[in-house]
Parts: sequence; C-alpha cells; structure tokens
Amino acid sequence: MTIFIYCLIALLSLLFIWVTYNQFFMPRLAGQSTIDQKPLVSILVPMRDEEANVVDLIKNLSDLTYSNLEFIFLDDQSTDSTSQLIRQEAHQLRNLKLLSGEDLPAGWVGKVHACHQLSLQANGAYLLFLDADVRLAPTTIEQAIALIKSQEAGLLTGFPRFPVSGLLAKLLVPMQHVLIYLHLPLYLANRTTHVTASAAHGSFMLFESMTYRSIGGHQSVKDSLVEDVHLARAIKKSGARACLANVTEHVTCYMYHQNRDVWQGFSKNAFPGIGRSYLLAVSIICLYSVLFVFPLFLAGFAFTIAWYYALPLLISLGIRLVIDQLANQKNWIWLLMPFSALAFILILMKSMALAWSKSGFTWKGRTYS
Repeated sequence: MTIFIYCLIALLSLLFIWVTYNQFFMPRLAGQSTIDQKPLVSILVPMRDEEANVVDLIKNLSDLTYSNLEFIFLDDQSTDSTSQLIRQEAHQLRNLKLLSGEDLPAGWVGKVHACHQLSLQANGAYLLFLDADVRLAPTTIEQAIALIKSQEAGLLTGFPRFPVSGLLAKLLVPMQHVLIYLHLPLYLANRTTHVTASAAHGSFMLFESMTYRSIGGHQSVKDSLVEDVHLARAIKKSGARACLANVTEHVTCYMYHQNRDVWQGFSKNAFPGIGRSYLLAVSIICLYSVLFVFPLFLAGFAFTIAWYYALPLLISLGIRLVIDQLANQKNWIWLLMPFSALAFILILMKSMALAWSKSGFTWKGRTYS
C-alpha cells in the first residue's frame, strides 16, 4: 500500500506540474485592444424555448461597444414565448433580424440545422455563433477580433466562465475546464493544425467567414452532437488554425438551471464528446476513480496510519484549485473535486449506456442516435 500511495503522489504531482505548464499555451482576451478597421461581425443566435434568456441577452448585446454588428436570431420552432419576446425587445438592437426555423430535415441535429440557417443569412466578415444563455463583456468583440487576427486563425473559441447553481451544476459544469487543462495539449491545439488536439465550446465560436464557408459550415457536421469539436477539426483539416482561448473574463455562460437539464445535457455530450470510444471511456473512468475519488477514502486514514495518506487528496484539490482560478470559478468549488469526478464518472457511464442501448440522446424534445 505504501508503494502505491507514493506512486499516486508522484503521478498527481506530475499532473499538477502539467496543468501549471499547459495553461501558458492558452491565450487570453485581455486589455483594451483597438483595431484599425472594423469589419462587419454577424452575431448569430439559435433559440429553442429560450424565453428565460431573451430579455437579458438582448440587453447584454445592446451594451457591446463594437460598432459594426448585425444580429440574427433564429426561433427554432419554440413552444414558449421566445419569438414574441424577441419582437418585443428588438428595438434595443440595430440591424436585428429574426428568422423562423424550418422543419428539421432527416439526418440533422437541431442546433446544427439552426446554425446552418443562420449562416445562410449572415453577411459579416466574421461570424460569431452564441448560445442564448451567454453574456458578453462590452468590449468582447473588438478583443476577439484582435486575437483571431493576431493568431492568424480561422476559428476563435473558448470555454466561458460558468456561474453555477444547484448541486449537479456545481459538480459537473466546471468539470469542462478540468477536462481541457488536464487532457488537451494546448501547445498542439493552438500552435499547430494537429487535428486530434482540438477542442471548442459551441456557446462562443467566432469564425472568419471565408474559412467557415470553405469547409462547408455547419452543413459539413450536420449529424454531430458535438459539432463544435468537429468544426474545429474541419478548420484544421483545411490547413487553417483554430485558437482555443481563455475567454472567462469576457464570456459568461449561465448553463443549465435545473438538475434535470444538467443530467440530460451531459448525458447527451459525454460519450459522443470522446468519439464514442468504449476503450477511452473505461480508461477515463478508471483514471478518475484512482486519481480523484480514491484519495478521499485514503485521507480518512491520515490520522490512524500515516499523515501522507492525505497527500493524494491535497494534491488533487490543488490541481482543481489552479484550474478554477484560471476559469474564474467560485472560490470554494474546488473543494468538491472528488464528488465532481464521481459525478462525471456516473454521467459518462449513463452516456455510454444510452449509446449501447441505442435508445438515443434526448435534448429539448428531440432524440438523436
């Protein structure tokens, strides 16, 4: 047991060093950047049953300081008052166009089809796809344009800051940042066109329009449940670069308000997000069990056997603390790391079971295989 604990301490220490090193290859949106020219930016927002977000979203977008914008919203056959509220609040935004979503064709995922329809109406030199639950700092657009130009990238994306409420949201939503800093070699992701080293967050994706259209846009990933990652890979396959940035000081996503939505949303994405690989899924389950869950049990013996039984837990919490600081997460969420890892294991197992049983993944009243 002592040798095992020493090996666990060594491995977690290496992970701590890795996270600390890895973060230096993720650029930030920061400072007050100015750009000589202000190309037209199309802000494109797919909406399905988003009445809770419409008013706050439009007010937020009206505060943007970038002057050359067009706004296109698509009501994707909502069953609530989404469309009515958009029309009611439309006076706050110049150049706002509201589209009515067409019926979902066979073989398409709902959000992907909505984004495709939006892209057909967009005129901008840059296309910014936003989710309805995203809020932007006033200077976000000029910051993003400056960064995508300096990186000479065809895509700029990033994982937002996630204010969380509700138990499952606190456990699972911030784990998205953990997965990126732990598993993604950010040097390869941001300095090369290495396709497998790709990540993206669909709530904030800024494309250079010509590059987006050259890869076939959302139509090229029409059946994908993780279209953001697949679009990033398509960008790289075309020879362009995809930049994954730390946008947490400028982009906030109020993701999932109810435990049911958290469970359903992560069940939809967890297994498809790792390429539906059962081998990889089992490996992750074993790794997270050993690295992040088991140390909690070991720590219970620190006062009865030896003090160093607590070290694996302390180091794993330290890893999470560093990541949460980078992600602008609440100061105390890092303390939940063992329980977050356990929740992630359970959600991955649920996602695997849905795929294995072929019962499909359900989201917003639609079921996908």
